Amino acid sequence: MKLFYSGPVINTELLVVMLEKHGIAATQEFAEPEAPDDGDLNRLARVLVPEADYERAHRLFYAEREDEL
Repeated sequence: MKLFYSGPVINTELLVVMLEKHGIAATQEFAEPEAPDDGDLNRLARVLVPEADYERAHRLFYAEREDEL
């Protein structure tokens, strides 16, 4: 697994769902797993993707879109 994104839980949860819609089995983990899970949506988390899918995931979410020009 390779780190794809770090940010607040509210973003990482949505990103995992979006990646799964494209057939990429992403996982989410808390940056500080020992901290209590108090429901804070700003808690820092990470999204990990399989190394084999990393390039495709990067193109989907970070590459410039020529069709938007």
